[in-house]
Amino acid sequence: MKPTEIRNMTDAELKHKVQALHEELFKLREESGAGRSERPHKFRMVRRDIARCLTILKEKKSEK
Repeated sequence: MKPTEIRNMTDAELKHKVQALHEELFKLREESGAGRSERPHKFRMVRRDIARCLTILKEKKSEK
């Protein structure tokens, strides 16, 4: 996701997106533990998307 896309989202949408990304990260960890991970690069992408969302949420909160 690009930061401009994230900035256009509302706070509720961002919180929902972070929750969905955490669930996706959990599923990836389960796959990795079972030895079925076909997309190891996906870990980094999901973690970075979570960080981007949380950073922008924090920025929006500090603006208010």
